[in-house]
Amino acid sequence: MTTISGAGTMSGGGTGILDREHTIAKAGFNRWLVPPAALCIHLCIGMAYGFSVFWLPLSRAVGLSAPKACPDMSLWQELFTTTCDWKVASLGWMFTLFFVLLGVSAAIWGGWLERVGPRKAGVVAALCWAGGLLIGAFGVYVHQLWIMWLGAGVIGGVGLGLGYISPVSTLIKWFPDHRGMATGFAIGGFGGGAMIGAPLANILINYFKTPTSVGVWETFATMGVIYFVFMMIGAFAYRVSPAGWQPEGWTPPAKANAMISQNHVHLDNAHKTPQFWLIWWVLCLNVSAGIGVIGMASPMLQEIFAGNLIGLPGVKFNALGVEQKAAIAAIAAGFAGLLSLFNIGGRVFWASLSDYIGRKNTYYVFFLLGIALYALAPTFADMGSKLLFVSAFCVILSMYGGGFATVPAYLADMFGTQFVGAIHGRLLTAWSTAGIIGPVVVNYIREFQLAAGVPRDQLYNTTMYILCAMLIAGLVCNYLIKPVDHKWHMSADEVAKLQSASAKSEAAIQHGSFGIGRGGLDVRAALFWAFVGIPLGWGVWKTLESAMKIF
Repeated sequence: MTTISGAGTMSGGGTGILDREHTIAKAGFNRWLVPPAALCIHLCIGMAYGFSVFWLPLSRAVGLSAPKACPDMSLWQELFTTTCDWKVASLGWMFTLFFVLLGVSAAIWGGWLERVGPRKAGVVAALCWAGGLLIGAFGVYVHQLWIMWLGAGVIGGVGLGLGYISPVSTLIKWFPDHRGMATGFAIGGFGGGAMIGAPLANILINYFKTPTSVGVWETFATMGVIYFVFMMIGAFAYRVSPAGWQPEGWTPPAKANAMISQNHVHLDNAHKTPQFWLIWWVLCLNVSAGIGVIGMASPMLQEIFAGNLIGLPGVKFNALGVEQKAAIAAIAAGFAGLLSLFNIGGRVFWASLSDYIGRKNTYYVFFLLGIALYALAPTFADMGSKLLFVSAFCVILSMYGGGFATVPAYLADMFGTQFVGAIHGRLLTAWSTAGIIGPVVVNYIREFQLAAGVPRDQLYNTTMYILCAMLIAGLVCNYLIKPVDHKWHMSADEVAKLQSASAKSEAAIQHGSFGIGRGGLDVRAALFWAFVGIPLGWGVWKTLESAMKIF
């Protein structure tokens, strides 16, 4: 089996600097250095959520001051045209490519990641995501939509999948005492990536804009370089715990919890259990409800509240002038930003809470509270209460993010930690599915209601009740989840054989050996947290600045 040293291949062999053996933690390593390493990667790939910032400039890349439209052009012709501008709807397919490829690549290469470790996966993710942006920049430069889709969408989508799952298994093994919190911090970064990336992209677009360019290809290229540097720092900062390691002074709870298995299920068997598919549907239904709202957050607020947003109570959307519609669009952008903030905050909050109340109970809260809030949303709209309406959707989006961050710990509880990263990768196909179901349900019902003459401020009432039905189905799936049958558990010999293959020495298996994992927020860890925290804090500030316009 061959490997290019220092570059790595998907074969997983050899002894290059990227191989797992070179990432096993040594004496004195502080486990609190691992979450910011994960954040370095997740804050970069999380810009996938913020890509809509490019759509309007790209829709006039040829016309420059206004779109050069070709009304009779098919999507196939749009892929190759150099003389007509792209439609915003066609550019929006990038989201589908992102999240379908994320799920598919995570499922395909999750097992490979478990073998080669997070560093090699992180480097490949950096090459794909940053390289995809550079190819996408070339596609924008030559005005070829298919090249942009291939680069940023397909190749970038593979980078999303590998980058997303790269830290999951590692973090769960470093923090057996705080599984939910650890994955919450890392996966929270994915929710927060757009908070940094979207305002940064706006700044760069305005900087690069010229009379002959809308500034997007230059922005793609610049962000590709920035993201590559950050992701490589994260990838090389990854360390894996020695096989069998546990935090010094910590022992598993003496009172056994039936919903937290002390055994392991092999990757090849996990998908054969009903638990895998029940959790798959739990995630799919929770995400379908939330992702549809994310995509329509801006028009939803504008159409429901219309003139109320700018001090014109009772004035409907269609009665507003062009300038007034532009004013409420700016306010609605703040709503979308606020939802992003709760998306990231919910990932940390709910996942951390799940360490205390359990994963199953956490999902019960998601579904029961979500059903109540979706059902009440039309009432809040009828009352004309912006505060109640916005607050309801902020809580809903916190639970959307919390669902993503809690599910890796749920899988570790059910299937053990030996293959949790790969199992999580396969489960993310639920996200790919939800990325299609959610927007389709919300968008098409809206179009149907609009065609039927339903007033704009009531367009979303039926949608809310359908989303309630989705959450009721998710609630039932969560109720049906029971501990995995012992027939699927790996034997102690099988686990020992796998773990010894990745352990450098038998001494490394002793609990707390060589002081590995010790330390809290020491100087080095504090500096690394500041490295990722400062740009994240800037993103939060920009988001709050925009969101204040709602009220």
